[in-house]
Amino acid sequence: MAAVGRPGYITLDRDHDLGADRSVEALERRSHQVLSAAYDAGVRYFDAARSYGFAERFLASWLRQRALPPNAVTVGSKWGYTYVGEWRVDAKVHEVKDHSLAALRRQIVESRALLGDFLDLYQIHSATLESGVLDDRGVLAELNTLRASGLTIGLSVSGPRQAQAIRRALAVNADGVNPFQSVQATWNLLEPSAGAALAEAHDAGWGVTIKEALANGRLANRDVESIAAALANPWADVVLSGAVTVAQVRSNLQALERSVSADELASLMARAEPPDRYWTERSALRWA
Repeated sequence: MAAVGRPGYITLDRDHDLGADRSVEALERRSHQVLSAAYDAGVRYFDAARSYGFAERFLASWLRQRALPPNAVTVGSKWGYTYVGEWRVDAKVHEVKDHSLAALRRQIVESRALLGDFLDLYQIHSATLESGVLDDRGVLAELNTLRASGLTIGLSVSGPRQAQAIRRALAVNADGVNPFQSVQATWNLLEPSAGAALAEAHDAGWGVTIKEALANGRLANRDVESIAAALANPWADVVLSGAVTVAQVRSNLQALERSVSADELASLMARAEPPDRYWTERSALRWA
């Protein structure tokens, strides 16, 4: 839902894909179309975040429209960033990071108000070593409380040090309990550096979700191959699409019919960029 829950994002070719009408109403309609196309094709995991504009709101309205029961889908969302873009593509600031205990307590209430019993997975949004959230005893204790209430607790990671953040999360001990049961990370043919750490998370029993398999549009012309490569990793449980049109949903889903051998996967990954270069280029992408 990152690319359809708000008018601006850093995916390439949004002017072509979305057109000029980025009103709340237009994007809600588009969200419903994309969600229905995915659901009707068998997709059952849907990914949102507090900072994805109105993503949770759009997802909730679609769930009501389809009259689905909570056990029909799995819904994940994230806390730790606040959307401040005021529904403007040209906003100077689109989101603000805050991994504090106060932010967690505020945003879980907001997420539950919209998603209710549909909310299954709640993740720290882009946890990093630098933010200190993985060492914040108050946050970790609160996450353990949420886990005890029935939520699955996870984290998403970003940046050239994804692997280090994943391994730090695997080692968390908060009063004898690690609250984390799931991780979402960027992995694609240009930036596969988190692969070994994701395999370790999978071996530890965590769910593993791949995001940005198309590198924010840089691999869009190779979507089937790129998503199939992500799915070929034995540790990958879910690969997110990020589609913003029904045609993209259908094209992305063709990856399920495309097999990638271990040898082909290794060959495709040979084109990868150094992580620092990849993330520097990603951070330079403009919101559009």
